[in-house]
Amino acid sequence: MEGSQSCRNIEVSIILLCAGRSTRMSDNHQHKLLSEFDGVSLVRRSATVARASQASTVFAVTGHRRLEIEAALEGIDIAVVFNPFFGSGIASSVIAGWQAAHGAGADGCLIMLADMPFISSFDLDRLIAAFKQAGGGAIVQAAGQGRPGNPVILPRSLHQGILELQGDLGARCVIEHSQLLRIEVDIGQGAHIDVDTPEAVVAAGGMLKG
Repeated sequence: MEGSQSCRNIEVSIILLCAGRSTRMSDNHQHKLLSEFDGVSLVRRSATVARASQASTVFAVTGHRRLEIEAALEGIDIAVVFNPFFGSGIASSVIAGWQAAHGAGADGCLIMLADMPFISSFDLDRLIAAFKQAGGGAIVQAAGQGRPGNPVILPRSLHQGILELQGDLGARCVIEHSQLLRIEVDIGQGAHIDVDTPEAVVAAGGMLKG
């Protein structure tokens, strides 16, 4: 069947956003992505989850405390993309990862925040499967308890809109203004849990480090 053939040929890359400054952590300059969960830094945990998924490639976008973050990612089969403009907001990191994935020929990009400890490879695979089943032309967004959350897969057709992103809004405005089909995949409350504060890290079962 033509649909099954196209489904097999659709490539999804993951853009793992690791460049943020952790401004809400504390005055002690702790970095949320260096916090440990079961003895593993959160950024490495997230990258391992991404790489274990059915995604073709994973691009980790780094910025703040680049050397420490990249050291934590050593040995994982991912590509690292440094965003020198990380201080301008998350949009610049989305663009940096998007350009890398677009250049590699991805049909869709799964944008994944590295500070979401309850996202699993199985969750990512469900999103990727939904994207492929839709022919690679829909927006596929994780949801939980009836509310949209993260991660989200954006198709290649949104390229120009992504390149025009600015500031700290991420891809939300592109999603809201798109006329493309939107598919929600319920992955549970993990779609809404990130760890932006020391209290959130501890509540999620993590240990503050770095």
